Amino acid sequence: MMKPIIKKFMDEVNERNQHEPEFMQAVQEVADSLIPFIANNEKYYGKNILLRMVEPERVLIFRVPWINDEGEIMVNRGYRIEMNSAIGPYKGGLRFHPSVNLSILKFLAFEQVFKNSLTTLPMGGGKGGSDFDPKGKSDVEIMRFCQSFMGELFRHIGPNTDVPAGDIGVGEREIGYLFGMYKKLRNEFTGVLTGKGMAYGGSLIRPEATGYGCVYFAQNMLEYRGDSIKGKTVTVSGSGNVSQYTCEKATQLGAKVVTLSDSSGYIYDEEGIDADKLAFVMELKNIKRGRIDEYVKKYPKASFFKDENPWKVKCDIAIPCATQNEVHSPDAKILIKNGCFMVIEGANMPSTIEAIEIYQANKILFAPGKASNAGGVATSGLEMSQNSLRMNWISEKVDRRLKAIMENIHEACIKYGTQEDGYIDYMKGANIAGFVKVADAMLAQGVV
Repeated sequence: MMKPIIKKFMDEVNERNQHEPEFMQAVQEVADSLIPFIANNEKYYGKNILLRMVEPERVLIFRVPWINDEGEIMVNRGYRIEMNSAIGPYKGGLRFHPSVNLSILKFLAFEQVFKNSLTTLPMGGGKGGSDFDPKGKSDVEIMRFCQSFMGELFRHIGPNTDVPAGDIGVGEREIGYLFGMYKKLRNEFTGVLTGKGMAYGGSLIRPEATGYGCVYFAQNMLEYRGDSIKGKTVTVSGSGNVSQYTCEKATQLGAKVVTLSDSSGYIYDEEGIDADKLAFVMELKNIKRGRIDEYVKKYPKASFFKDENPWKVKCDIAIPCATQNEVHSPDAKILIKNGCFMVIEGANMPSTIEAIEIYQANKILFAPGKASNAGGVATSGLEMSQNSLRMNWISEKVDRRLKAIMENIHEACIKYGTQEDGYIDYMKGANIAGFVKVADAMLAQGVV
């Protein structure tokens, strides 16, 4: 009965958002579970709340000119999607990567609305960035670009309006340059950006938070069924911030992480990537900006597979942490065939709709990114709180708060996602739980 209603909704959204496949994919994933829920709840039915939620409150597109080290004038395009502010100021990262376009940022901003709602912290959803590529650029070039980017963005953000953070291509270095320019232009020191360095208002545990949160969420899922992550074999994609700290926390809790990857391919270490090996990866990727194949030169017992992903490696748990749509239906089939019983999304929408359908048809444990990788933005919210209080919390306090938030998200998913046969549809649970808080706020505030 719901299929014609869902199709009508998707046709209407598609009419306004043609040629935006990533955004439409994100909307489809949400619509499939939310529209039946809305239809069965008089409070929400007939209010067009979801139609209002898929339309950004504001879309900013601007020119970013900068000068490279050869004195040539370069031009990139900057974006900020201010999606929904019903429960708090817009909150979401900035991504600097050649693939950045309107579709990708709208999908990320839409996902962010639900993710931020799930944390229970007062944060709306937004996302931004540029098609600028930091790879191969000098520190001075990156500084010039960041200053030019903030030269326009500063007009639209603020601690009570829109609080950007980092994402792919935007780490502590970029946040520092962006914050410095914002402070100069506005002549004020505020918590307008999160992911800052500890010397000027950052939070302990923030770099680790997304990866740690993923593992905490996985542990919650396993404990709910009387199991533990200890002794499990884990495959992880990516080798950036999220992947590194997912590997670290999983190893600390007794799991064995056997893969990491980058755009050149993946490494497989049957013995496991322990603390010393991970330290090498962190230096390689964070300081030397090297490629993951160098791991094999240091640890020759490991293998490198060029231009491949790690999903054919046998594992108990798969944690895709690289980018959107990295796990396709053939990958999902291979994972299940090889005994994988759990997929935890560390990246945003790393599984295609077809892959998710395969997970759920086989009743494996599947955690969507809006739930499992919410630890990063949750700790950004805690950084905002510390900035407002003009103080820093010790790492143990931040970690306790992070664990509690991930537990609360898990409980919300169980509340709305438990099926009649006992299977927990974590995607449905996350979508509904995230929707309810935002929808209630929108209803209370009127048609604005």
